[in-house]
Amino acid sequence: MTSSTSVLTPIEWAQKACEALMAKFEPEKLPPDRFHYHQGVFLSGMEKTWRQTGEQKLYDYMKRWVDSQILEDGSIKKFNPDELDDIQPGVLLFTLYEQTGDERYKKALHTLVPLLKSWPTNPSGGFWHKGRYPNQMWLDGLYMAGPIAAQFGQTFGESDYFDMMAFQAILMEKHTKDPETGLLYHGWDETKEAAWADPDTGLAPEFWGRAIGWYPVALLEMFEYMPENHPDKPKLIAILQDLLIALTKYQDPATGLWYQVVDKGDRPDNWLENSCTALYAHAIAKAVRFGYLDAKFLEYAWKGYQGVIDTLMFDENGRVVIGKICIGTGIGDYAHYIARPTSENDLHGAGAFILMCAEMNLASAK
Repeated sequence: MTSSTSVLTPIEWAQKACEALMAKFEPEKLPPDRFHYHQGVFLSGMEKTWRQTGEQKLYDYMKRWVDSQILEDGSIKKFNPDELDDIQPGVLLFTLYEQTGDERYKKALHTLVPLLKSWPTNPSGGFWHKGRYPNQMWLDGLYMAGPIAAQFGQTFGESDYFDMMAFQAILMEKHTKDPETGLLYHGWDETKEAAWADPDTGLAPEFWGRAIGWYPVALLEMFEYMPENHPDKPKLIAILQDLLIALTKYQDPATGLWYQVVDKGDRPDNWLENSCTALYAHAIAKAVRFGYLDAKFLEYAWKGYQGVIDTLMFDENGRVVIGKICIGTGIGDYAHYIARPTSENDLHGAGAFILMCAEMNLASAK
């Protein structure tokens, strides 16, 4: 394996990452074998890259995966209707419906999104992350349900979805925010019954990198579809600003990367992680583009972007290899996060990387 030396534009890096994954997997074989956010986040990045480049093979690949999952009657071949993770890839259906007019995609959206109206909730009304995790709210959940619900609300004129997801975002931040650091804990169990829950607060014990990343990425996606005059928008913007500004204080000055456990960079066993860095860089750059952060914050995004680029390798076929990606991870203590294995070119890590590159390309175009 060789390290990266070539100088490419952000969108060229996005294309390289798409091509590496396309060479590794036929679209129908993307893991896991169901409708799931691992494919959804990767293909969301691919869709944004396609919109910027017009490269038809990216659209075709995304469409082939979706078509392998959506049956002729618009039902979904295999998904878990009680897991927020399996709602997220539905965001891809809007583009395909817009491009083709095929009613299957619209029907599938109407299968997925209305599930949220009867989703199980904790006593305060917060969505359970999964059916097997009663009363647990996870930060990741906002990315899984927020963007698709907001886009559904705009596309089909159902404004109650804006209210629903604004409520979820505000409730989540209210209960997971640490006033001292400004960071958000990975999860919250109002009943305090989860093994990881603090007996007094119900909070997860740590600030896990990637979980925190999903939250601002989700808010910014939601803002693309929520009405400007929505009554909760000012509160959500303030939440976004506070979190992103807090994160800048924890960026590693030497590398530009962020740590697996964000606030404990001084611990010798903590390690720098690429997927959280990519999500933070994406969110900071997008918040600047939308006018929610001063342009001076772009330097943190560029430093994070370059930090990830500096870690890239190439395989024997010259395809890019994105490493330092924490594998899928539930809530636990410090030792739990630190012991997690890393992977190369895994879908949520590659997806986060491609999302970052697509956004940094817009930043560089200014």
